[in-house]
Amino acid sequence: MKETHACTLATIACSPTATPRARLIAIRRLCRLLSQEREALYDELLALRRQANKLRAFLPFTADRVADLEWQVAVVGDDLDDIELRLANIGRVLMIDGKRMTKAIGFDGLCDLLNINPAHRAVARRAGHSTIAKLANACLEDSADRHDEAWKDRPLFNAFHAAR
Repeated sequence: MKETHACTLATIACSPTATPRARLIAIRRLCRLLSQEREALYDELLALRRQANKLRAFLPFTADRVADLEWQVAVVGDDLDDIELRLANIGRVLMIDGKRMTKAIGFDGLCDLLNINPAHRAVARRAGHSTIAKLANACLEDSADRHDEAWKDRPLFNAFHAAR
């Protein structure tokens, strides 16, 4: 993730002059970038742990290398915690400001921005999923894309999940 890209998105999301639509688009894109970065760091963390566990079989000859890998695991773990905190903060902001954004954008506009399948919109209306939080937690975000129904790796869902 390029820091300038993330900073630009955060600036748009926090701008008082930005429209609610622009803010939600920027927030969603930022959540997507953070989720991708979190996944990459988690994969790196697992690879480092696997490598350290393989080298433990040859202790004491590999003690220095294992210590170095454990230090790298700690650094990557701190980076993961930082990303989790950022996602949680975005989720908290959306919980507080979500109703106002939903009211300003409208249900159909919100469904368009969240890429919700038209077939699922009627179901969401009947179920009372009328806010950003309810739509994200019902896993309707990006329902127009093809993917497994059990797949819950959506940008705003990740932010709300981290905030809980």
